[in-house]
Amino acid sequence: METKPIMRAFAYARVSSKGQAADDRDGIVRQEKAIKDYAAKNRVRIVRWFRDSVAGTKDLENRPALQELMSALHSNGTRIVLIEKLDRLARDLMIQESIIADMRRNGFEIISATEPDLCSDDPTRVLLRQMMGAFAEYERKMIVQKLRGARQRAKASRPGYREGRKPFGDRPGEAETITRILELRAQGCTLTKVADLLSQEGRKPRAGVRWYEKQIARIIERAGRLRQTVKAVL
Repeated sequence: METKPIMRAFAYARVSSKGQAADDRDGIVRQEKAIKDYAAKNRVRIVRWFRDSVAGTKDLENRPALQELMSALHSNGTRIVLIEKLDRLARDLMIQESIIADMRRNGFEIISATEPDLCSDDPTRVLLRQMMGAFAEYERKMIVQKLRGARQRAKASRPGYREGRKPFGDRPGEAETITRILELRAQGCTLTKVADLLSQEGRKPRAGVRWYEKQIARIIERAGRLRQTVKAVL
């Protein structure tokens, strides 16, 4: 009988307070036990642990370990993440699906020790994944259309108008980079961390070889203005 090869994985645990971290019934100890039990039964070797103790009510605030985990995935070669339950990744269903989708898009696998199939056939999750994909595609198309419309209006209203340099997002592949920037910020990454991850993923700016925080901040600000415009139109 062929022996299943041992897989390398990161492990992530999260609690919402210091008190919970010390509580064996609902804290880090319980999560680590569930993860270790799953790893032992499935020939998974945990090569590094990431632990967050979150103060406050927002899922992605103050999550340095999660940010560090995402960075490590892109640089370490390990491609599997073990968690106890999906609500340890995030409490909000939409945020859970956003993180899962981002990991899968980059070729990473996330495994829940107590929910091994990640509820992949659950109708609500299927609907959310379809909606998220549709919104992402809609946003990419709206960015292109809004930019084109603005240029056409400027040209029509000003005789002799010459179109200047097209902003980032107009050339092939740039809209996907904008989407990636927004995804990383939604996960709580700082501007510096976003710049580092873009470089690690081989996503280059229009000029130069590396990203700077000011460039990313301008792209995020501009995307926010476009979102507000779309909402106003709708």
